[in-house]
Amino acid sequence: MPEMKKQITVIGAGVIGLTTAIKLQEKGGYQVTIVAEIWPSDSDHPSPHYTSHWAGGHHCTAAETDDLRQQKMDTETFRVFWEMSEPGHAAEKCFIRTPQYEHYFEDLGHPRGLETMPDFEIMSKSELIPGAVFGISFTAISFDPIVYLDYLHKRFLAAGGKLVHGSVQHIKQVVEGGSTVFEGQPPAPPAAVMVCAGLGARTLGGVEDKTVTSVRGQTVVLHAPWVGFGSTRRKIEDEMISYVIPRHGGNIVLGGTLNVDDWYPLPREDTKIAIMEKALALWPEIAPPEARKDRAPTIQDLYPIIVEDGVGLRPHRNEGIRIESEWVEANGIRVPVVFHYGHGAYGFESSWGSASMAVQLMEEVLTNA
Repeated sequence: MPEMKKQITVIGAGVIGLTTAIKLQEKGGYQVTIVAEIWPSDSDHPSPHYTSHWAGGHHCTAAETDDLRQQKMDTETFRVFWEMSEPGHAAEKCFIRTPQYEHYFEDLGHPRGLETMPDFEIMSKSELIPGAVFGISFTAISFDPIVYLDYLHKRFLAAGGKLVHGSVQHIKQVVEGGSTVFEGQPPAPPAAVMVCAGLGARTLGGVEDKTVTSVRGQTVVLHAPWVGFGSTRRKIEDEMISYVIPRHGGNIVLGGTLNVDDWYPLPREDTKIAIMEKALALWPEIAPPEARKDRAPTIQDLYPIIVEDGVGLRPHRNEGIRIESEWVEANGIRVPVVFHYGHGAYGFESSWGSASMAVQLMEEVLTNA
């Protein structure tokens, strides 16, 4: 008789939910179902609350020097991304490898871990943008979030995973009934529940983590296939971190904002203009070549190549990413629940590493049950 697979329900289908679900489904021994109100395939009608669609899209750790856990997550994720970006990999067209230039406006050095990036160098003073006091360069991996999420979605389904549309009001609904209650079927309690609810962790019954808040990010996407580099202007406590991120298909992303506890779901026109003005002043080469042939380009030169401007509400958690477990009882049924959320602006960058930690925790709980 074949061994019965443990039924696992994952709440949330953002990059964290999808990556965690893939980790479990591909290990074998589990039948994983994701329950989510919004799927990655809903990109025709993107929502700022499904923030994964709106990521700028490159891997550059922001882990603090003493945050060894975050560094471990980011390092593992970069290794996976690097493998995925290799020629011939099924995910190759999700990624692009380009030179990355990081300009710092305080002489505090770079985040620990970046010195291990491919082709790492400290930039000379002559290479810095005006006002910067320190800079580094390396080869970075950038990605197109919508293309990558579609890849994750298809990979999960191909591995035998299942997606169910459902709006979970309280984790006890899933503890008692599993995913089947959202399909009008008899209850099927799972062996474990993984809560990857992102910003929803703030209001989801049974979680209601009020330390989770929105960090609003607004960006502008241009079609500029002549830009073959990424660059960032970093300044502490600046709500607008100017950057250019290239994507595989010839688009670039200009950003961006870090507006804490800002819940406005639509792009603001004044912010859009400020993003483009700052980026153009720092990197005039983002303008079309013909626009800068005989004169200095203006933001009016950028409007014809705008693809979209968008907003994502990042799920920031004051205490950092939560990877914890507890047993939850509902109508006499007791199931372990693993909480895996609070990634803020670094969900993609830490996704595979944090998923490994969450899956390990779940297996430890089940083993010791």
